[in-house]
Amino acid sequence: MIRNIKLMKPIYFYLITAVLLAISCKSKKTVDEKTEDSQWVSLFNGQNLDGWTMKIAGYELGDNFGNTFSVADGILSIRYDQYDSFNNRFGALYFDKVFTNYRLKVEYRFVGETAVGAPEWGFRDSGIQYHGQDPRMMGLNQSFPVCLEYNLHGGNGTDERPVGEICANGIKVEIDGQVCDLYCSPAKVSRTFHGDQWVTAEIECKDGVFKHFVNGEEILVFTNPQYNPDHELGKLFYKENDHAVTQGYISLQSNSHPIDFRKIEMLKY
Repeated sequence: MIRNIKLMKPIYFYLITAVLLAISCKSKKTVDEKTEDSQWVSLFNGQNLDGWTMKIAGYELGDNFGNTFSVADGILSIRYDQYDSFNNRFGALYFDKVFTNYRLKVEYRFVGETAVGAPEWGFRDSGIQYHGQDPRMMGLNQSFPVCLEYNLHGGNGTDERPVGEICANGIKVEIDGQVCDLYCSPAKVSRTFHGDQWVTAEIECKDGVFKHFVNGEEILVFTNPQYNPDHELGKLFYKENDHAVTQGYISLQSNSHPIDFRKIEMLKY
């Protein structure tokens, strides 16, 4: 009997060791995941517009005409209740730092009705502008900065209206190795979201490769953005030996349809 117990001890030892190793590996994975999560930084504090500045066409930088941009209950809202008519007063809310390599994550939803006097295409249309022009350098009546844009579309309940186009104002990009001459190029994967549901859009900018995601799914890849010397505004940034678009400002468009944002987070590379 004593001999049998002695024989069983090594078995117990190995079993206990295996369990401890499993716990250790699980704990390490959890720590690593927490470390990765902790690298995400919120650009929106959920309380006010600290760190952000608005620029609306026809108004000076920082003039929040009609209370277009506001925060309540942890949500950043873009509204037109105080506009008599939209009247091409395109604008955007700019974060006050320049970024280069990063992954940006934004949760948004379209709500309500398009503003009176909006362009026909303004229905459930907005955008996340990135690698953009310094808002302090924009003209008083300039509608859009020189920038790249993740185009936000919302469905009408019936028709397909895919999200995630790459629109480039004053910039040319390459898709599948070919320079694209279109102002907006559709995502490779078509996804339409109807109603007032929350949607997660992500943009990855890393060493000249740019990717768009929606709800975690990759929908578009493009490369090598360059300032366009033939564009009225793009040519102002074009330099013969240095015309690559490598950094810039992030902003949220006000394009005439009410929209909410509740998370704006960044992971720097």
